[in-house]
Amino acid sequence: MNQRRRPSGEPPPLPRELDTAALLWAAVFGFWVIVWAWFFVFGGDELGVWITKRDLEAMGPIVGHRAGWLDPAMRALNLFTLDWAVPLFGWTTIVAGVVTRRFRHLVIHLAVLCVIATLWAIVAAEIQRPRPINVEIIGAWESYAHPSRPIALITPMLIALALMVAPAGPLRHRAYAATGALLALVGFAQIYVGVEHPTDVAVSVAMGVAVTLLAFRVFAPERVFPIAYTGARHAHLDITGARGTAISAALDRQLGLEAATITYVGLDGSSGSTPLKITLRNGNHVFAKLYATSHLRSDRWYKLGRTLMYGRLEDEHRFTSVRRLVGHEDHMLRTFRDVGLAVPEPKGIVEITPDREYLVVMALLDDATELGEVAVTAETIDSALLMIRRMWDNGLAHRDIKPANVMLNSRDQLWLIDVAFAAIRPTPWRQAVDLANMMLVLALQSSAPLVHQRARLVFTDDELAEAFAASTGVTLPSGLRRELKTRGDELVADFRALVPARDSVSIQRWSWRRIGLTLAMIAGGIAATLATVDGFQELGYFG
Repeated sequence: MNQRRRPSGEPPPLPRELDTAALLWAAVFGFWVIVWAWFFVFGGDELGVWITKRDLEAMGPIVGHRAGWLDPAMRALNLFTLDWAVPLFGWTTIVAGVVTRRFRHLVIHLAVLCVIATLWAIVAAEIQRPRPINVEIIGAWESYAHPSRPIALITPMLIALALMVAPAGPLRHRAYAATGALLALVGFAQIYVGVEHPTDVAVSVAMGVAVTLLAFRVFAPERVFPIAYTGARHAHLDITGARGTAISAALDRQLGLEAATITYVGLDGSSGSTPLKITLRNGNHVFAKLYATSHLRSDRWYKLGRTLMYGRLEDEHRFTSVRRLVGHEDHMLRTFRDVGLAVPEPKGIVEITPDREYLVVMALLDDATELGEVAVTAETIDSALLMIRRMWDNGLAHRDIKPANVMLNSRDQLWLIDVAFAAIRPTPWRQAVDLANMMLVLALQSSAPLVHQRARLVFTDDELAEAFAASTGVTLPSGLRRELKTRGDELVADFRALVPARDSVSIQRWSWRRIGLTLAMIAGGIAATLATVDGFQELGYFG
């Protein structure tokens, strides 16, 4: 066993770090922040005069040797920068973020634009730098010269576009090079036509690059949210590179498990975590589910939507942290085992990044197959229904019964997996839903009459009627709903024809909380829409 406690102050296996480029740009921008602070506190007249002289000296060779044939092109580029660059690059970045589903990156980018626009307004109003003096201006301009507003806005747009679309490596470097060349061209045009000083352009570029890189490195670090085009769902985190190394190190130090290889397994049946098969150096295998704050955030939005549409659905509660989520799953594995239900043996919890990423580790069912992929016999049906009865008798509910979560091994033994959202002392409605979903899963590989016949040996007619009175589209897990839709069978209707007639159980739960939350969401949505449109107008997204 190689277990070792992480001493206080030692970074976790996957710490958050800023790379050298972000720190260098932050240092450059930090220098100008100090210059600005000097102006704010001491007035900075002498410093301003000195900087202006150096700017004019640098501009002299450019504006003093203008070529007549080049003037129209520079004027056109100046007008493009002033009027069309922000709409073009701004909407391109937004569309790219939506198409690639980088919504986290897109929100960060929009927040960065707000920060930069605010900084520009404060600095420009305080310094009030005029356009270059004693220089013939042949281009268009507006407001104060320092910082350059168009350059300050299009820089973060182009950097964000590279960070959202281009994978790290050569392609990202080419995107950076193209961005640098474009910024150099439009910056030169602004200086050439005499509307901005060199420092106006340089400061704006430094501000746009530094703020964007810092925000993306802190809130969407590459090792946590890599840009990759593998065809996998965005819910499934990348396990190569730094994260893969961190997982191996954490398994060794925290559980004494030496990983040889880490691979994906069962991705099609999982959307709320990243399922992994870990091969150990001793030749054994374990199964692990990787959870991150992105999974927790998705679950919160999902449950918020359910609350608005149906009420709380009696016993749906959100998890407040990833730590609580993995702790709950590990606890439910042990609880299910204690009452005699067949679930994978829990091995423990592994911390990857504190409060952000964790693994819940358990035994791997090597020879087990999803129930949706094998023929179902009467004995299998009996075993599955007895599982539901045992859960009822012990005050438990699985809450996610679907073909991918019921496994059958080579010895015809049934296993339940994915108990992350299982509940202790659930409502009778939730238990009835579990029964209906299990019967539907079994009927997919057999028939409704056979499952109903075997169910009557374990449950009363009233209990079976209650199960399908409670069963509606929203109570079916997505995997089960997809299987029913693919087959085109009316299994729910078939079962309702077999069980005693009973009025449907309403899932609508009206409360003052639901009404208030709905009104707040509507008001918030309207306010956010108006603020977004106004913000886009102020930034120049509409030209």
